[in-house]
Amino acid sequence: MTNPRPTKAIILSAGQGRRLLPLTEDTPKCLLSVADKPVIAWQIDALIKAGIDSITIVGGFQIGKVEALVAQRYAAYPEICVRFNPFYEVADNLASCWIVRDRMESDFVLINGDTLFETTLVSQVLQSDYAPITLSVDYKETFDEDDMKVELGTDKWVRHVSKLLTPQQSHAESIGFIYFRKEGTQLFRNAVEQALRDPNKLKSWYLTIIDQLAGQHQVNSRSVQGFKWCEIDFIEDLQRAKQLFSSSGCLCNGYQQDKSSTHESIISLPM
Repeated sequence: MTNPRPTKAIILSAGQGRRLLPLTEDTPKCLLSVADKPVIAWQIDALIKAGIDSITIVGGFQIGKVEALVAQRYAAYPEICVRFNPFYEVADNLASCWIVRDRMESDFVLINGDTLFETTLVSQVLQSDYAPITLSVDYKETFDEDDMKVELGTDKWVRHVSKLLTPQQSHAESIGFIYFRKEGTQLFRNAVEQALRDPNKLKSWYLTIIDQLAGQHQVNSRSVQGFKWCEIDFIEDLQRAKQLFSSSGCLCNGYQQDKSSTHESIISLPM
């Protein structure tokens, strides 16, 4: 069973991207060019083509440049706007979610600002069977310490999401694209508001909230294996992204083109 598609997206793009220095010395990561187009433009264009044209971008570092790009490139889309996160230097992306919690009043997708994806991937996620929260995941044979690893039950519902999962627990990788519907929207918003009442949570990722809600059986997974996507953290990731999203780029899954992915049918899940 599928539901009407959401009309909203939230993109978290407040960070500088220090691991990409010197490229990000005066340019936020989301404005780096991939195949002659900024990362944020790749994201917005894919969302618009998939039918989502109400988009809120949470900016921080050099936000004026992000605002200028949106004003120039998307003047015909009045529902595309930029919000400033004044805490971007001292907080992680949970604070960015807090800044736009008022936008979480209906179905929406939440996207990491460094994840590129094709339009067909968006459509794949939006066609998911109903769940309060749907976590987009991909599969591969091995995971490194920087991967946001996902533990799945035999029913493919999410048990845990964390970079700290053991190899035995790691069945998939979160790509940074999450779909919230109905009660999932309110559950997440309430959890974000509650979390930031604790000053110690200021440095937390929003996926810590997803991990908590997964423990309440609120988070399903949606495979995007075979669809084109890419996470940009390091210089080498940027090079892979340029190859993947250039006009001559191959349609392959995952951002690690030199790492083979496993098929869902051979993923070993816990009993």
